[in-house]
Amino acid sequence: MIPPSFDYATPQSLSEAIALLHQHGSEAKVLAGGHSLIPAMRLRFAEPSHLIDISGIAGLSYIRESGGFLRIGAMTREVELEDSELIQSNYRILLDTAKMIADPQVRNLATLGGNLAHGDPANDHPATMLALRAQVEITGQGGKRTVPIDDFFPDFFTTVLEHGEILTEIQIPIPPSNSGGTYLKIERKVGDYAVAAVAAQVSLGADGTFQQVGLGLTNVGPVPIRAVRSEDSLRGQRPDEALYAQAGQLASEDADPGDDLRGSADYKRSLIRELIKRALRRAVDHAQGRS
Repeated sequence: MIPPSFDYATPQSLSEAIALLHQHGSEAKVLAGGHSLIPAMRLRFAEPSHLIDISGIAGLSYIRESGGFLRIGAMTREVELEDSELIQSNYRILLDTAKMIADPQVRNLATLGGNLAHGDPANDHPATMLALRAQVEITGQGGKRTVPIDDFFPDFFTTVLEHGEILTEIQIPIPPSNSGGTYLKIERKVGDYAVAAVAAQVSLGADGTFQQVGLGLTNVGPVPIRAVRSEDSLRGQRPDEALYAQAGQLASEDADPGDDLRGSADYKRSLIRELIKRALRRAVDHAQGRS
């Protein structure tokens, strides 16, 4: 299908982009990488009459640590996450996630901010951000506000972004020493949406027990899911296979998948049980300094 006609604007500043959003109201959409919005427009699931392309705005693409956070500009592209030495050395879970997204052609244009702002529970980064306990900076005419990632996805394909607001930065608390993480995904073919996926980020104390645990689930519910009961069952415990299995069972019970072309709900729950075990095993290996 071909999308209906639309006007196309290329603002050169954030304030100009926000003003255009207010000017055109609900008929306007922000274009970042475009790999979610453009396919939706082709299928006429989205029919904006105004596209506001923010790719030309300077200062929205960066990866740096400051003030206790890893700060990533919303227009940072997936390939930049892959190539960043900081991400490669200190944030394995982000590296794993970026590599799982579509294919190199897509990752050369797709942005982290766009991945989150689209609100798709099948996208990969939302679960990773849940595991990392991230927060997002949102900018509008009234200034900036910060929202915990747990509050960012209130409903299916919905975010807390209000009219005239743009997601501008992702903020991830710098993990303590003895931390590790990973993202594991089952897909029908390379580059596909997940049948099911799990993000795991852990920190171990001096006694070897779990001190911090983050577990996020992809595409097994109407919104990205934090496996809260699984996290609680691990905290303060020493890693072992029985504990991983218990966490996997709890996560599978808390998932809310549906039957579709990718598999039945029962099949997806079984994947979550297994992926939780594998992800925890790998995250603990990273936290203990084993590759």
